[in-house]
Amino acid sequence: MRIAIIPARGGSKRLPGKNIKTLSGKPLIVWTIEAALHSQLFDRVLVSTDCQSISDIAEQHGAIVPGLRPAILASDSATTNDVISHMVSVVEQRWGPTQTITLLQPTSPLRHAVNIVEAHALYQKRAAASVISVCPVEHPIQLCNTLPADGSMSGFLPKKDNLRSQELAPYYRINGAIYIFDRKFVGSISDIYGDKSYAYLMKVEESVDIDSPLDFDIAELIMSRRAAPVAARDMNTP
Repeated sequence: MRIAIIPARGGSKRLPGKNIKTLSGKPLIVWTIEAALHSQLFDRVLVSTDCQSISDIAEQHGAIVPGLRPAILASDSATTNDVISHMVSVVEQRWGPTQTITLLQPTSPLRHAVNIVEAHALYQKRAAASVISVCPVEHPIQLCNTLPADGSMSGFLPKKDNLRSQELAPYYRINGAIYIFDRKFVGSISDIYGDKSYAYLMKVEESVDIDSPLDFDIAELIMSRRAAPVAARDMNTP
């Protein structure tokens, strides 16, 4: 069984109620639920939440919420590993064994169904153990450094990196939008970055991860500028 898990805790300190805050006419979590359903890849699209309001909205839009998650898994100390392990345990007790788990965070609303389809195609093509979405780093990481207490710029930029940005090697960052992994990693999610792990490359404008009011405003602006539905692109990896 292939399942998608969308973790959506009720509490958020920097952006209260963000998982159901209205973004371009829909609660934030609905964008991810619809992308998962439209991909037509999953036997079940599940939402893990401790909040009844989130649960109600998720079920109204086609996701399955097999009960609210225990309070201990809704605390600030609860990890993604804990949440995934709990949900897979519930699913397997109720519906049987899982083979592939796809983690889709609701804070990545600009991710399309086609991104999920392409990432799964890469997973199959590479016979991968895991696929994780990434995007280009927006500003060259070679131009970044720490600063001492006095703010001195001495040695801040090594001579080898004193180049035009287009001459610097590209870097990529994990964007948090898509994580696909084999059942064997449940309980040890940190191990998914291994020899059989591959990157699925997404555009920067698909990769906004909402964690603050500014992130939300950026996502709203990009949504407002979107035109026709996105066509499938040639699969590409860095």
